[in-house]
Amino acid sequence: MTRTEEFTALRPLLFAIAYRILGSVSEAEDAVQETWLRYESSAVEPASVKSYLSAVVTRLSIDVLRSARVRRESYVGPWFPEPLLTDPYEDPERSAELADSVSMAALLLLERLSPRERAVFVLREVFAFDFPEIAAAVGRSEAACRQLAVRARRHMEEGRPRFAADRREREELAARFFDAFADGDLDGLRELLAPDVQAVSDSGGKGPALARPVVGSENVARLIGGFAALMPGIVDMGPRTINDQPGAILRDQEGKIVAIIVLDVLEGRIQTIRTVINPDKLEHLGPVADAWGVRADAIARRHRRDSGA
Repeated sequence: MTRTEEFTALRPLLFAIAYRILGSVSEAEDAVQETWLRYESSAVEPASVKSYLSAVVTRLSIDVLRSARVRRESYVGPWFPEPLLTDPYEDPERSAELADSVSMAALLLLERLSPRERAVFVLREVFAFDFPEIAAAVGRSEAACRQLAVRARRHMEEGRPRFAADRREREELAARFFDAFADGDLDGLRELLAPDVQAVSDSGGKGPALARPVVGSENVARLIGGFAALMPGIVDMGPRTINDQPGAILRDQEGKIVAIIVLDVLEGRIQTIRTVINPDKLEHLGPVADAWGVRADAIARRHRRDSGA
């Protein structure tokens, strides 16, 4: 195989590693591209191309994450990962680990780890790399990597929910939620929400968003009911799997993306509703609408309707 063919075959894996370390589609794609440039220009003939390229993309991702975390400290409002519709890497033997590790809840837990702990956890727990490979990738001894893996695993397990819903249950609950959402059915919404449900949004200050998380089934149901009254500006709320969780992409009359919604389902109820409105985090999915404009137009239409104009 040529280098181009070798790299193309491994590209899905490299992106999958980088995305889980970075939580950003655009930054992961940049890391993968830089990995190719370095491999293309290198005279090295690695014994294992997979190990070599995985090490390169891991080191690049660690460096990017260090600088990204500084920027995230000054981020306006809650920070969520960039939504991912499809994970390009598939491995039937690791399907459970791959699905779990790409959820927004898991990626937010990974944010608590140091960049090197995060990389070790991703390589070991998600992709089952051997410790010699991990040590080469992160520039630490095998013993140090084992310690990093133990610490990272403990932090992740402490933050994980005890009982997660299976895929079919999540999808059925999500379908009922979005039907009730579109209809402004507050009673239907209340039945689906956990008592301590949270609604949280990420706009980065670039779109209309909640000033703070809204907590409690009654408060969240009323919030959604109020939003549903502005839905004439949203003509499509197509259910989608986003970060391996049930969600939806909201589009305006021109088909442009206004926001994405992702649901966490636990113990038969919706536990968290996350909305991403920041256009910078949506542009990789397609043309993005002006969310402020959509909101203003919807309010104006509602005012004209209520006033009989």
